[in-house]
Amino acid sequence: MQNLILASSSIYRRELLSRLHLPFEVVSPDVDETPLAGESPEETSLRLAIKKAQKVAENHPGSLVIGSDQVAVLDGVQLGKPMNFENARRQLKMMRGRTVIFHSALCLVNAKTGSIHSRVVPYSVTFRDYNDEEIVRYLELEQPYHCAGSAKTEGLGIVLIRSMEGEDPNALIGLPLIALVDMLTAEGMKII
Repeated sequence: MQNLILASSSIYRRELLSRLHLPFEVVSPDVDETPLAGESPEETSLRLAIKKAQKVAENHPGSLVIGSDQVAVLDGVQLGKPMNFENARRQLKMMRGRTVIFHSALCLVNAKTGSIHSRVVPYSVTFRDYNDEEIVRYLELEQPYHCAGSAKTEGLGIVLIRSMEGEDPNALIGLPLIALVDMLTAEGMKII
């Protein structure tokens, strides 16, 4: 069986991948995640997922390398990771009562054969019309400063959400497992 590597520093992606009960390594790809001028959210997420997987694959010949990236979008504007309280509060105020699309891109590179599988899996999240006090309380309790869109649906952030829609709820957390299983299977990996 080929060595499996997750090209990510995200603890959330690591936790998701561990659900498949496959042995894997984690290698941080260390890439610049700045969107390019004129790039759509889907293009940004896909470019970065591919770039992460390819960068790690270069130093791990013979391995299967998984890259993933997520871009949140509100009315065509990309929402990055807030990184601090004020930016998160600003994002959550903009999102209340509205729908945000999360574009989660996935790439699997077979460093042995050179084959590349990639896909973007969108997921829609409609937020409740929460108030400013609820935003502050949520941020103080969860501190989701490294999450695109400032809300962790796998945690307390679920109270900010009215509805969600998409084909794979794992995509919202950052790693579309349904698409990943298809890609791994196409590369001959037995999962169960």
